[in-house]
Amino acid sequence: MVGSIVRTIVTAGLFCVGMAAYAGDADLILLNGKIITVDDQFHIAQAVAIKGSRIVAVGKNAEVRKQAAAGAKVIDLKGRTVIPGLIDNHSHWIRAAEHDELRFDGVTTRKHALAMLAGRLSGAKPGQWIVTLGGWSEEQFTDDPRGFPLEELDRMAPNNPVIIQAVYNHSYLNTAALKAAKIDENTPDPVNGKIEKDAGGKLTGFVRGAGGVAFVAGRIPLPEQAEWLDNTRRLVGELNSMGITGWLDAGGRGMGPKHYEPYKNLADRGELNARAFWTTIQQPSTPEQVDKVLQVIAQQKPFQGNDFFNNVGWGESGFAPVTTQLLRVGGNTKPEDLLQFKRVAQALAEKGLYYNTHVEMTPVINAFLDVYEDIEKNVPFKGFRWSFSHLDQVDEAQLERMKRLGMSAQIHSRPLIQGALMHKVHGDKAWEMPPFRRVQDSGIRWGLGSDATAVTTSNPFYTLSFAVTGKMIGGRRVNNQSVTREEALIAHTRSNAAIVFQESNLGSIQNGKYADLLVLDRDYLTVPADQIKDIKPVITMVGGKVVYEKH
Repeated sequence: MVGSIVRTIVTAGLFCVGMAAYAGDADLILLNGKIITVDDQFHIAQAVAIKGSRIVAVGKNAEVRKQAAAGAKVIDLKGRTVIPGLIDNHSHWIRAAEHDELRFDGVTTRKHALAMLAGRLSGAKPGQWIVTLGGWSEEQFTDDPRGFPLEELDRMAPNNPVIIQAVYNHSYLNTAALKAAKIDENTPDPVNGKIEKDAGGKLTGFVRGAGGVAFVAGRIPLPEQAEWLDNTRRLVGELNSMGITGWLDAGGRGMGPKHYEPYKNLADRGELNARAFWTTIQQPSTPEQVDKVLQVIAQQKPFQGNDFFNNVGWGESGFAPVTTQLLRVGGNTKPEDLLQFKRVAQALAEKGLYYNTHVEMTPVINAFLDVYEDIEKNVPFKGFRWSFSHLDQVDEAQLERMKRLGMSAQIHSRPLIQGALMHKVHGDKAWEMPPFRRVQDSGIRWGLGSDATAVTTSNPFYTLSFAVTGKMIGGRRVNNQSVTREEALIAHTRSNAAIVFQESNLGSIQNGKYADLLVLDRDYLTVPADQIKDIKPVITMVGGKVVYEKH
């Protein structure tokens, strides 16, 4: 594969290959680049030597070239910028392989979205489902910020079920999808959802609410295992093309062993081209369900996998009734519900397991910290590296409490598509949601991620761009808590490596670490800030293996 990338890029005139003149043991040398190491000193180097899956030298051209073994490949970067592979600290990509989705990530016009739908339909067999399960919102369309009405979808797709879900807010269905999903005028509204009808009682093809979204998504047939494996390969390939080399997966709706099996299968065969670390997800909503969860925790044995596929602990939801929502003010802090949350957290602490918790709003952050501080009196868990995800309204005092508990913060780019909606719900508070600058200045370890796929785009350069510019897809500024591009890059690489318990292996370009790196089509450190989102890898490498090359 390395030979393939070298030959391909030579044709384009970007790189050249030569035989090494020195006798070392490295089998691949990258020369004449701008290597942003993201080590503790944020060094800039010229060259990298790689032996097998790991980096063996970083420095000046002449020094690194000496590490080449006879017959080693030498790639002339010709000034290209190289950064560590990007790690996302909180996403839902394992679940995303359920379907070969049509994605509107980063699409800024409704016209383009319709053209993409038409293109997918042109190659579809009659009866084949076409689904988009979030990752966009109407507010990102700059030409026509609206959705997809029934009549339009029926005209475009009379013979194919089509479901287009916007964030977690609502779904648009055509008549074929309504019939295939067995939704009619007599179907009762799902819990926390609404099946819309017109004045005459006919279905409009619009289903709203988080419960409605889950209800619709649950009626889409799952693929056979062979197709699921193909979807997994395709999805990982797409992530590689964006610059993702690893992530922490938070699970999601309806997750079970069948979701993880394709990833384990590929990892066991040495064919998984990104590192998938994941947390067990259980979402109990009653005390009786908590009883069952405690039994699962008692049997939990993380870190039984490898550096490509591994369970690292527990995550997302402790007790469903206290889970906050980005587009809702406040949250549930009822003592009886917090008691159930504490039962789960206590069991995880006593077991010594890592725990990542979804929490957004100020009152609930305080309530969760109260629970943790109470548990910590008897079960010190400072070394467990517990973390909070999202933290959209975290304040300085809460960050200090988190630091005292040895916690980290996982901050995400969901306003990329929800920023305008957040301003409608939260008013001026939305300008500081999430508070990137406040978290950075607090000194807490924090990582940058997406929370993809339903609630934002998967592209990490969009995430980096949002942290630096505060602008959502389409260009509207919605956040004033920007950080520098250096701070953002550290958060998306070195800091996230520690969050997935891989700081000795990943996150920077240093001797002994895995050769997970990206060669970029432009310089991340000097490109105009509004163009960070447009950066693309020319090469993505995972463990010294080229897993993506731009043709």
